[in-house]
Amino acid sequence: MLKELETTGSFQTLQHAVVLEKEKKTNFYNTIDREQEGRKKIKALQKQLHDVRQEKKVELQSRTELIAYLKDQLQEMKAKTNMEGKYVRKDTELQVSQTQTKCSIAESQLQVEIQKVKEKMDEEIRVHVEIENFLRQHQQELEEKLEYWMEKYDKDTEEKQAELNALKTARVNDLTLLQDLAKQYEEYEKVIIEDRLEKEKAQEQKKQEQVELSSAIKIQAWWKGTMVRKGLGPYKKSKSKKGKEKGKKGKKGKGKKGGKKK
Repeated sequence: MLKELETTGSFQTLQHAVVLEKEKKTNFYNTIDREQEGRKKIKALQKQLHDVRQEKKVELQSRTELIAYLKDQLQEMKAKTNMEGKYVRKDTELQVSQTQTKCSIAESQLQVEIQKVKEKMDEEIRVHVEIENFLRQHQQELEEKLEYWMEKYDKDTEEKQAELNALKTARVNDLTLLQDLAKQYEEYEKVIIEDRLEKEKAQEQKKQEQVELSSAIKIQAWWKGTMVRKGLGPYKKSKSKKGKEKGKKGKKGKGKKGGKKK
């Protein structure tokens, strides 16, 4: 710093040293803070470890008690199983003997039922033969009817096909006639529309002529009234005859007086 003061007159080296010391101090304080936080975390983890150990001890104790309880239950179940096995064995022997008795009774009943079934089977065979004969006869009748109806079907089909062909031909003719009528209708419609337009034009022209005639009459009446009021043209006012005669007499009188004086 002394060299810098002597050479340049500044003290940036001091400022730089101060900044470095501040950074070191800050890093030192940060290290202290991190160490304190680490100690707090270690204490918290130690506490959690202690709590976990206590929980595991309690859980281990409960499981040991559960194992002892289950062992007692197992002993009880074995004793019950032995007792139940003896009871089931005796009950099974009794049921077997009862079942054998029931089976012998059921066997005798089945023998009786088998005899009845054989009798029914013989009756069913006899009925089956009769039904078969009836069905054969009925089948023959149905085959004859089927042959008749097939022939009738073919005949009716041919007739209906002929009718269908005739209807198709008539339809084609009707379509041709309909097209011709449609063309005539379009032509008549055009003529009607043209005639209608011409009539409308004639009516419009007639209305226009009436309007023009009415306007001309009104103008003529107005002009005639104006000429009459203002005395124009042939309606000009002429002097009355009396006025003319008075004017003549006045002129004559004046002439006479003048003569006398003379």
